[in-house]
Amino acid sequence: MSSERKFIKESIRRQLLKEHLFRETQRAGFGGLSVARTPLGTHISLIAERPGMVIGRRGATINRLTDEVETVFGFDNPQIEVQEAEVPALNPGIMAQKLSIALEKGWHFRRAGHSTVMRIMDAGARGCQVEISGKLTGDRHRTVKFRQGHIKYCGEPKHQWMRVAITTAAKKSGVLGLKVLIMDPDAKLPDEIELLPPEELTEVFEEYGEGDAPEGPYRPPEDLDDEALDDEALDRIVEVDATAAAAEGDVPKGPAKGETVDAKEEVKPEEKKPKAKKAPAKKKVEPEAEAEPAPKPEVKTEPEAPAETKKES
Repeated sequence: MSSERKFIKESIRRQLLKEHLFRETQRAGFGGLSVARTPLGTHISLIAERPGMVIGRRGATINRLTDEVETVFGFDNPQIEVQEAEVPALNPGIMAQKLSIALEKGWHFRRAGHSTVMRIMDAGARGCQVEISGKLTGDRHRTVKFRQGHIKYCGEPKHQWMRVAITTAAKKSGVLGLKVLIMDPDAKLPDEIELLPPEELTEVFEEYGEGDAPEGPYRPPEDLDDEALDDEALDRIVEVDATAAAAEGDVPKGPAKGETVDAKEEVKPEEKKPKAKKAPAKKKVEPEAEAEPAPKPEVKTEPEAPAETKKES
């Protein structure tokens, strides 16, 4: 058997066990179930509103459930531990069952939803939401939500602080789906931060050594007297302000604490030197081509006259 099939088979077996124990302990207020393997066997922790009804007279009910878990579902040496719910109104499983019973008795869905939300919020929850879906007032299906307080639908706060339970209510018109979401009263959301009072600022500064002061300038509140802070803490505040200002370029950084600077070696702020103007670039003069010598004028020579010839007589 592959590992994937093994995990799927184990998850199905645990879900069937949960549904079986829910049916058997529904009257006692089933509030949840957790299964853990131990070297001695399988430890099953069951939360109920009334543990006495789960245990039964002289432990008869709990012994019967233990035998069923071992024979029907195949868990090795099961040990069932029953715990009482500390605040039943903050358990979504218990409140979902109470809502289901109220609807099956004939309560109007709006009355049942609002009363459930008020009971949960009065118990100290940060927020809650009740969803009822099905044929509520007509032949068509619809969903109604009753919400109050903070509710998270995604992210790490949802997985860490939200408790969810789903159940059903059987009525003559059909089956209604119920979903209850409750946020833990101890939930701490990411946007909730705590600011230290001014009296504890000295303790914070004492934790930092030299060079480990927090970044950025710090200024104590105006209503805080100087006597509330030590001289050493005030000196560190001034140093942090000077360092931050020097980093931003507003004020030149001066000498460190305890150092002396001679008059000749005083650090002067750097003056901005005027930028030298660049001389205009000289145009390159291309050498002129050498002039060709002028052609000599041609001298025209007249043709010589033919010599006279004496006529022979």
